[in-house]
Amino acid sequence: MNIHQAKQREVIGQIEQQIQENKLMFSTVEPVADFEQDSRICLTSVHFPKIYLLQKIYSEIIQPLQKKFSDHYYYPQESLHMTIKNVRVIHDPPNFTDVDVRKVKQVFTSVVPKHYSFNVYFYRLLVFPSNLALIGTTDPELDDIVLDLDRKLKEYGVADDKTYINTKYFFSNMTLVRFTKPIGVSSQEEVMRLSHQLHFEPYIVDSVSLVRGNATLSNKNIIQTWKLKTT
Repeated sequence: MNIHQAKQREVIGQIEQQIQENKLMFSTVEPVADFEQDSRICLTSVHFPKIYLLQKIYSEIIQPLQKKFSDHYYYPQESLHMTIKNVRVIHDPPNFTDVDVRKVKQVFTSVVPKHYSFNVYFYRLLVFPSNLALIGTTDPELDDIVLDLDRKLKEYGVADDKTYINTKYFFSNMTLVRFTKPIGVSSQEEVMRLSHQLHFEPYIVDSVSLVRGNATLSNKNIIQTWKLKTT
């Protein structure tokens, strides 16, 4: 683990502490009765993982949890994604217009292809108040992409409206489950057990997609996908 990854883990530790103390200082998604039909829409950028990673996540994490705790919402494989850079958080009606989307598309077209692909190092599961996520540190290139996009989005008048605990060190966060009710002790213990057993090889993020959709991306509209440069 290098210095950059250690800094990322510090931020992840701060988030976990805020969750435990119920003093959240970052944006979260409030639960709804039907996540697939959720009418709240966001505008965000993500990476859609390759099939081999999706299959590993499903066989080693999601399926074991589904067998024991089936009453929560588990993301289907086609909806699983790694968030790269938010633009507009979920809202009904959406907090953006078609004009905003065109501006954002211009920003991503000018910024994303200039950057390089990067590795994600998944190492743990993290229980948020209303969801479960697979967490990974990354190469510094993710920070470069996010901060470059952030500056350009502000220039174009479409600044990110999400609240972050940290604005310097970013990490990979893939939501796997949305809770339909508070999870119990047995659920948390099973998550900890699975988390301790995790072993992932470094995963290369080589593309970024701009999408609009609800929190689970069950109704996603992929606006455009850009490839990152290879070293």
